[in-house]
Amino acid sequence: MKQYIDSGKKDTRSGFGAGLLKAGQANPNVVALTADLKGSLKMDAFAAEFPERFFQCGIAEANMVGVAAGLAIAGKVPFIGSFAEFVTGRVYDQIRQEVAYGNTNVKIASSHAGITLGEDGATHQTMEDIALMRALPGMVVLNPCDYNQTVQATVAAAKYNGPVYLRFGRPGVPNFTDPEEPFVIGKAIVLNEGKDVTLFATGHTVWEALKAAEALEADGIGAEVIDIATIKPLDEEAVIASAAKTGAVVVAEEHNMAGGLGEAVAGVLALHRPTPVEYVNGQDRFGQSGTPSALMAAYGLDALHIAEAAKKALARK
Repeated sequence: MKQYIDSGKKDTRSGFGAGLLKAGQANPNVVALTADLKGSLKMDAFAAEFPERFFQCGIAEANMVGVAAGLAIAGKVPFIGSFAEFVTGRVYDQIRQEVAYGNTNVKIASSHAGITLGEDGATHQTMEDIALMRALPGMVVLNPCDYNQTVQATVAAAKYNGPVYLRFGRPGVPNFTDPEEPFVIGKAIVLNEGKDVTLFATGHTVWEALKAAEALEADGIGAEVIDIATIKPLDEEAVIASAAKTGAVVVAEEHNMAGGLGEAVAGVLALHRPTPVEYVNGQDRFGQSGTPSALMAAYGLDALHIAEAAKKALARK
């Protein structure tokens, strides 16, 4: 099995901040807006270097979306930044009408997603945001797995012409991907080759899937680990090819079952390659207060539960 080294835990929201600065340096049309969360979204460096291109909109997310849409129509590349709970559900109507329906070039930067927000609890944890954004026609949905990949995903989002939802989190997580590897929207990444079972994972669950693959290897099971950093458009060819190779699938995500990656993968396989699928997700639950690691374990999103799901999928071959 290929070994991945954790170069040190870093939060993916900081990867967004670094990527936003790089995008701004490369393209003078890149602008940034936030709803009173500049520090939390790590947009400080961009604001300091490009103060004339940074807009503090206050706690008025709906207005921020409208301003961003107007800037996009005028030729700018706006990134709007807020917590996942506030920049999806609170302003869904504005995103639908002013961004998705108009196909405006707005990038929605969503921090503190999932249950790994931790102690802030259920009102701020978002386990349904991917479902909301996947449902919008033309919306690209990105969920990078570590700091390095978030930097590259942000740069790729800035170059893409159209609406993008970019999801990342608050806690420090293992940073293990190649910092120089370009991010290709719409392409899955095979992190480990395997012949017995496929572990599709996204965001914070990717590292857990790699750890699960190590445990499975010790039991003589070869697990293929595939990082689905682009949830929409889904790399259907990669999904079908890996399922055909292994004949058993697990989908792991820090999101509820409804509308998430698991349903997307299952839909592709139902049409093209019927395969036993097991799900590792939040099922149909809200979050709760706790440390990120404790919540990942309590909701069954860690390596132990992924490995258990893999054995269940294998038993159904």
